[in-house]
Amino acid sequence: MVQVEVVGVRQHLADDEIVVLLLDPESELLVPILIGPTEASAIASAQAGIVPPRPMTHDLLRDVIVATGSSLAHVEITRLEEGVFHAELVLATGPRVDSRASDAIALALRFGCPVMCAAEVVAVAGVEVRTTSTEQDLERFRRFLDVVTPDDFSTGEEPGENGP
Repeated sequence: MVQVEVVGVRQHLADDEIVVLLLDPESELLVPILIGPTEASAIASAQAGIVPPRPMTHDLLRDVIVATGSSLAHVEITRLEEGVFHAELVLATGPRVDSRASDAIALALRFGCPVMCAAEVVAVAGVEVRTTSTEQDLERFRRFLDVVTPDDFSTGEEPGENGP
């Protein structure tokens, strides 16, 4: 299992599909999981810190888990079968509960606990994160700032040049 970051919920405009994006920072692979609009709303509102006036389903389940004297230790995206992601809730008291991946992620965000993903799932479903040219330009500028000195501006030479 590898810990992944919940990047957020995105809607693909052309297909009208909604995905939650999980990032494995070590492999720099992004795992997109197709979800429904209700689950997307539950995930996005939890990420934004929105607390509804009355508990929604995921808030209710969190409250029930806490009321039974437990907590959510972490969630695991355990496998991918025929395009369907399977997950488990791992309670602090030990039990594991079968879950849809989207529901597990929504609960993990409400508990502030880690989202783990099987390395095999990341390898099969992960998409390589591409650095945009803007990010590359920003990195090049940061490297420039690391070596530039005030004298470089008065001489007109590039930083690090050994000119006359």
